[in-house]
Amino acid sequence: MKFNDKKVVIFDLDGTLINSTPDLALAVNYMLESIGSKTFDESIIDGWVGNGASILVQRALSGGVTIDNSLSSDLIEEALDIFLKFYGENLSVKTTLYPNVLDTLKLLNSKGYSLAIVTNKPFSFIEPILKSLEMFELFDYFIGGDSLVDKKPSPLPLLHVCERLNVTIKESIMVGDSKNDILAGQACSMDTIGVTYGYNYGEDIESYSPSVVIDDFGDIRELL
Repeated sequence: MKFNDKKVVIFDLDGTLINSTPDLALAVNYMLESIGSKTFDESIIDGWVGNGASILVQRALSGGVTIDNSLSSDLIEEALDIFLKFYGENLSVKTTLYPNVLDTLKLLNSKGYSLAIVTNKPFSFIEPILKSLEMFELFDYFIGGDSLVDKKPSPLPLLHVCERLNVTIKESIMVGDSKNDILAGQACSMDTIGVTYGYNYGEDIESYSPSVVIDDFGDIRELL
């Protein structure tokens, strides 16, 4: 398949462009230790990533993907504050780009595509991470999970990007690793590319029927 009508490529961040699990796991376990709870292996925390900081913290407090409804709001608030402070000071200690990300983004940029990021990660963390990985200048626009009144899988962030960059849905495409990315695109009839290597809670991204599924980020070069 070849997409010939696109002007804007919208990317998810965690699990699509960057492997941030090592730093997220450090922050989660620091938070858990601080409140006297047991910590978890990075491989387990990996399965909790993708719905924003608050959900990640609540999953950690619950010890699994399913959130314990008996968690007190005070505990959640305390834990989230600890997590955000620590993570904010350790955003790119072990975080890395996935293979072929930087070269592919540079190529798309040189071809005249506008590049954007729609992530459920808090907005304040995006710029420092992009700068530390030397790709900040490649993006025209980015928003976080706290930038608007709703986040993925709502289509609102994607519609907002289209409006901001003055393009139609048909002229845009969403690239992501999780069902939230694919569902957000489908909710506004935007084409989607699903990557198989990221965070999708142990589910096969293909089961959510993205327009195209790729195993390597570099494959995008053949699609656009």
